Amino acid sequence: MQPLRVLIAEDETIIRLDLRALLEDHGFVVCGEARDGVEAVDLARELEPDVILVDVKMPRLDGIEAARRIYAERPVTIVALTAFGDRELVERAVGAGVFAYLVKPFREHDVAAAIRAAAARHEELIAARREVGAQPPPAPVELMVHSSAGNSWPLRLGRMPDGSLDVSITRERDA
Repeated sequence: MQPLRVLIAEDETIIRLDLRALLEDHGFVVCGEARDGVEAVDLARELEPDVILVDVKMPRLDGIEAARRIYAERPVTIVALTAFGDRELVERAVGAGVFAYLVKPFREHDVAAAIRAAAARHEELIAARREVGAQPPPAPVELMVHSSAGNSWPLRLGRMPDGSLDVSITRERDA
């Protein structure tokens, strides 16, 4: 099994260097380092790492928005590392696609364990999505939608082969 390739996105140089050494000591390959959120998005696109370790508070683009953009382009394991652990920030991070959240100061073994656990959970999610996507789409559902003005519309809801939703009017609406 190949070692996980990790992109580090951290604006503080000394922490970035410590993270690189820590990750390499634990058998990870550091494929790149970003100093801000914009650079993290660009490097994630270019290097296609297995895991991204991202600081939440960074210049030009914060780590949560960087995670959102990265995950929207290509689902990848993202672990947030930050000095801030308030609930609202954690919820925003999870909503952006972050799979694990570590609060500084961190212990060396916590970082490696969080990366491995997040990567395993992310792989399970991707496998489940593939399995669901491989299933034939269910039969379309037909229903009548009624408005408060007394109008009715017959609708058909179905799933297209690409997974998108097909909503169509099945015949002229009743007045």
